[in-house]
Amino acid sequence: MRDAVVIDGHSLDLAKIERVAYEEATVAIAPEAGRRIEASRRTIEKVLDRGTSVYGVNTGFGRFSDVVIPPEDVARLQRNLIVSHAAGVGEPFSVPVVRAMTLLRANALALGHSGVRPVVVETLAEMLNRGVHPVVPQKGSLGASGDLAPLAHLALVALGRGEAYYQGRRVPGGETMAAAGLAPLVLEAKEGLAMINGTQAMTAVAALTLAAAQRLLDLADAAGALSLEALRGVPQAFDPRLQAVRGHPGQEASARRLRGLLEGSRLVTRAGELRTQDAYALRCMPQVHGASRDAIGYAVGVVVREANAATDNPLIFPDDEAIISGGNFHGQPVAIAMDLAGIALAELGSISERRIERLVNPHLSGLPAFLTRNGGLNSGFMLAQYTAAALVSEDKLLASPASVDSIPSSANQEDHVSMGTIAARKAGEILANVQTVLAIEALCAAQGVDLVVERLPGGAGRTAAEYLGLGTRALYERVRAHVPGLDEDRVLADDIEAVRRVVTAGRDGSP
Repeated sequence: MRDAVVIDGHSLDLAKIERVAYEEATVAIAPEAGRRIEASRRTIEKVLDRGTSVYGVNTGFGRFSDVVIPPEDVARLQRNLIVSHAAGVGEPFSVPVVRAMTLLRANALALGHSGVRPVVVETLAEMLNRGVHPVVPQKGSLGASGDLAPLAHLALVALGRGEAYYQGRRVPGGETMAAAGLAPLVLEAKEGLAMINGTQAMTAVAALTLAAAQRLLDLADAAGALSLEALRGVPQAFDPRLQAVRGHPGQEASARRLRGLLEGSRLVTRAGELRTQDAYALRCMPQVHGASRDAIGYAVGVVVREANAATDNPLIFPDDEAIISGGNFHGQPVAIAMDLAGIALAELGSISERRIERLVNPHLSGLPAFLTRNGGLNSGFMLAQYTAAALVSEDKLLASPASVDSIPSSANQEDHVSMGTIAARKAGEILANVQTVLAIEALCAAQGVDLVVERLPGGAGRTAAEYLGLGTRALYERVRAHVPGLDEDRVLADDIEAVRRVVTAGRDGSP
């Protein structure tokens, strides 16, 4: 297991989460994590031996926290918790999200503050290694006390119940575990609560969304730079001195990337050559893309910390045998971060759509209307801009924050909740829309470059790539490798999807 992703409670990052989610990398439990797990379990067993009443160990849950459960019913209590809380609805999460969720839950338990037996973490790890992927409905979590419903559906399969995807089929959980050679768990004290009291559904969606968002930021710069070339824009606005006197790191990074992408371009112009300055959608790319970079960077920091956090309740501290009830399950940090990420992604789509409009509008571009040589008979990219506008409009609705909403639950015991899983899911939907908008921009910009080059003196018979910058040339050639230039109208949906697949490379971050 030399290349395995190690579950140690401390070292997960977005790259490792993606490896397990998409590449189905093997996981292994670090020896020191095993020792911590055993120490926390011994603390629980001492509590049981003493007969002390401790929330979640030998009491009811939520509003029933004052109900003491007799020793002979403690195991039944944990089973009942899982089956009663498996109340999720809607379409299931994708297999990559479920794999990320399983990894994150195992990693949280590996911190040694949850009081479970080693077999609980080992079972989750082996479910990943043997391709057992629980069917987990997307809807039903309030984000405090964590992701109760989604994680209960995950835990159901570990218990030999529920449903799972296995070898391409959706089958009952008991059959799946047997086929994979895994024994179903029989939960003991605290273990049911430890499996579902946490933020791993929202964090799994958030992690995969943000990993894809980081790549999308680079695509936004590349598509924007290619549009600037098609529109014969003025890159003077990306001068490093301008960025330095404002001091935002994201702005400086985007401007630096734009300069690199456009290096060597023969299509850009100087101030005053064709126009004094460009419209904001071109000129302000460092400021807008950069603000999104900074926001995504903040969200990544929050989610990576959450991926390595103890988020159930109560938490066990074996060194002094303390069991402390608190609120680490509350998803507010992730909720706010993913609302911010959704806004940041929506803005990338919004400014991209404005560049698409400039490309297809002959009054703004100087190019043939809708980027077609025989307009009237052909509509060209007219409807591509419609589609982008529709997606951007939808994103404006989706970007409304979930984290400011709360509906009390559990007879008002849980009187403030985060809606963090909704925030993460919405950000994932926005991401998917923006991936499509940027694919449309790349298509239109590539067509625009073709039309510009053929009008240049000596351009006839030359390839457009010869005129492009070092970085934009790579994007142009990727587009043209899958979609030829548009001479006669054809089904644009096929072209858009082809480019979207290219730019997401099979890791689209979708819930």
